[in-house]
Amino acid sequence: LNKALDQYAEAQKNNDLAAMIAIDQAIKFNGGGNVNHSIFWTNLAPKNKGGGKAPEGDLQAAIAKDFGSLEKLIEQMSAQATGLQGSGWAWLGYNKSN
Repeated sequence: LNKALDQYAEAQKNNDLAAMIAIDQAIKFNGGGNVNHSIFWTNLAPKNKGGGKAPEGDLQAAIAKDFGSLEKLIEQMSAQATGLQGSGWAWLGYNKSN
C-alpha cells in the first residue's frame, strides 16, 4: 500500500493521469486488505472471552429478523464473499438509523 501511495503521489505531481488510474487498483486492493486485517484481528476472541459463540440478545434477534437465522446469514455472507478478490472476506455493517 505504501509503495502504491508513493507512486500515486509521484504520478499526481507529474499530472500523469494514466499512471494515477493504473495505480488506483493497487491502492484499493492493498488499502482494503489493510482495513480487512485490522478489523479481523480486533474482532477475534478466544472461547473463554466470548469468541466462537453464537450471538445472543439484540444481535441474535436482529439476525433472525433480517436473515431468518444465523445459518442463513452465514450462507448469504459466504455466497457474497466467495467472489471477492483477495481473501474473500465480507463485512456486515449496522446502520443505527435503519
